[in-house]
Amino acid sequence: MDDHAPRERPRDRRGGPRRTLARLLDEHPRGVRLTAVVTAIALLAGGAVAAGAITTPGEPTVSTSSPTDSPRATPEPTADDTPTAAPDVAPTTPTPTPTATPTAAPVRSCSVAAAAADPRLAQFEGTVVDAATGEVLFDRDGSTPARTGSVLKTLTSAVALAVLGPDHRLTTRVTGDVGSGAIALVGGGDATLSAVPSGGSVYAGAPTLADLAAQVKTRLGDAPVSRITLDATYWSQADEWDPSWKRSEQTIGYHSEVTALMVDGDRADPAAQTSPRSTDPVARAGDAFRAALVSAGVAGADTAAMSQGASSSATVLGEVASQPVSTLISQLLPTSDNTLAEMLARTSSRASGADGSSASLTPLYRSVLSSTYGLDTSTTTIIDGSGLSENDAVPSTVVARLMIAVADRRDGLGVVYDALPISGRTGTLASRFTGDNAVAAGSVHAKTGWIDTAYTLAGSIDSADGTRLAFAFYAIGDVRDDARAALDTLTAAVYRCGTDLSGE
Repeated sequence: MDDHAPRERPRDRRGGPRRTLARLLDEHPRGVRLTAVVTAIALLAGGAVAAGAITTPGEPTVSTSSPTDSPRATPEPTADDTPTAAPDVAPTTPTPTPTATPTAAPVRSCSVAAAAADPRLAQFEGTVVDAATGEVLFDRDGSTPARTGSVLKTLTSAVALAVLGPDHRLTTRVTGDVGSGAIALVGGGDATLSAVPSGGSVYAGAPTLADLAAQVKTRLGDAPVSRITLDATYWSQADEWDPSWKRSEQTIGYHSEVTALMVDGDRADPAAQTSPRSTDPVARAGDAFRAALVSAGVAGADTAAMSQGASSSATVLGEVASQPVSTLISQLLPTSDNTLAEMLARTSSRASGADGSSASLTPLYRSVLSSTYGLDTSTTTIIDGSGLSENDAVPSTVVARLMIAVADRRDGLGVVYDALPISGRTGTLASRFTGDNAVAAGSVHAKTGWIDTAYTLAGSIDSADGTRLAFAFYAIGDVRDDARAALDTLTAAVYRCGTDLSGE
């Protein structure tokens, strides 16, 4: 129904405008009829305006300037000298189009500001995003690139899945021409190649030198070997150790030099996750290979000259392959294996057409993370695949948005989600989220990170109200071990808030 009251119909009572007009036409001679008609029309128009202002007692007064009214044209006289009477029907007013009322933004009242301001977090940066809507619920310098620690391994895994694919395997070959006496062990970036029998390596299902040596013996038969070349030229051997890394990572046993040929991640103890590494992984691999050849019965292997260089033959005498990339990711993320992360980064570079160098990683990661996962990586800097460098720089917002895709298992990233440590349950989070923070145990799937100047945590939270949130938190600067507990406390606070999380 029209909300406006109808206008009154034109009146035809004695003395009204229509009666007056008729009398004028009857009483004046033809010579003055035109003047009279013009005068009468003017009177009639004035009367119509006056009539429009008249209201029936008790009815509301209707403004003629309402924005919902359509303008009405002034009636034109007909060809006949007598104007045509207006129809005895009330004019209609167009029904106004309802105006949509903007939906108010939800009022969120659950604040984690106090937990985020914990001094143990030093210079804090962080982002929390609603995984279903993509809305940023909480942000502290989230667009500022910063060091990530081992959280960077999630980006490395995503790049490897996109470039190499989940089923790709890293290969190690032995080449040589039968009868020449010369063979070469050619590395292809597989750090899991093992010098111990199957099942004895920290890397379950790893290929073995024993298998490789047996293949060589089968091809050579009784032909002796007099020269063994160790080929680690898959990428430059001058790019083995970044100056920003601490050498203590190597001596304590967290990280090896980055060479395309090594065995057991260059561990002194192949069965131990943390084990001192050498200063020459290629030579250590060569010693283990010689021993395997001798055990396989290859003639001359025990006295053959050994050197590092490039293979001179394309003939393959033996070949072994790593577990698939999907399995390597499931091995590196729960334990935060730095060496495996570097292997995947460098082989991804080579597979993309680059040279496998550290310098190739920033353009590689920017391109792949942008084109495959839709992330804005324009301000990221990638020095390594492990996150050990203080010069790595990735905004927390970028990591949080990648974690949405991980939690949604998009683009094959379910492999990453399944490998992430779980709060209070598995991996590097198995002993965390205790005390009051135990409320979030089992509900946080996240990658931990730690270098001397940063503690980090990033992943997804299945919050108390059922909302899935993606997050990335960085504690940067002069941090101590208690920063881990502060990160857990902040994460547990976000868990409690869920969708009611306030950005304040």
